[in-house]
Amino acid sequence: MKKIILSFALGCMSLVAYAQGNYEKVMTEKISKLEQSKSSEDYLAVANDFQRIAEKEKGKWQPNYYAALSYIQKGRSEKQNGKTEALDEAADNAQKFVDAANAVEKDNSEIHLLQKMIYSLKMMANPMERFRTFGSQAQQELKVAEKLDPTNPRVTLIKAEDTYFTPENFGGSKEKGMELFKMALEKYQSFKPKTSLDPNWGKEEAEYFISQAGK
Repeated sequence: MKKIILSFALGCMSLVAYAQGNYEKVMTEKISKLEQSKSSEDYLAVANDFQRIAEKEKGKWQPNYYAALSYIQKGRSEKQNGKTEALDEAADNAQKFVDAANAVEKDNSEIHLLQKMIYSLKMMANPMERFRTFGSQAQQELKVAEKLDPTNPRVTLIKAEDTYFTPENFGGSKEKGMELFKMALEKYQSFKPKTSLDPNWGKEEAEYFISQAGK
């Protein structure tokens, strides 16, 4: 009987290990797909992929995190193409997944940073009317994200973006933004995600802006 129980226990452990290994494999593939995405259609497709994973892996925050990030990147892509009317929808879709991630993982700098980015999308849909509401909320979430993890390079990266594209009469400038991009890159040099599936994006963007200095 002891041998039967032991065999059953070992079999269960093997199944758990296989399931975990398969989950990590699929997640790694989808994260790579997200990093290679360029268009709104690409981001929507990978968001749907992460949503399907999240529905199966309800105890993990990363699938919801990446689904939210995919929608945020979709919104940022549409903003670059002048489609500001699409920003609210992208932000609202991202919000659902940020809420789900936050329900599993509390006080996470990365999740609060996504919340900041969502508020920024909402603000950019109508800056004149929404700056005092969503703009203010975005800055508050950025402060929370930084307080939770001052070493998070993505917090400095997003702060650099904001500063770089903000006119001087509102406290920003390309020079100040460039200094923050350099600070972000320094943080990336020493940053190590807690697991292979934790956020590790943004370094290439910091490198790109720094490479544009003086051009």
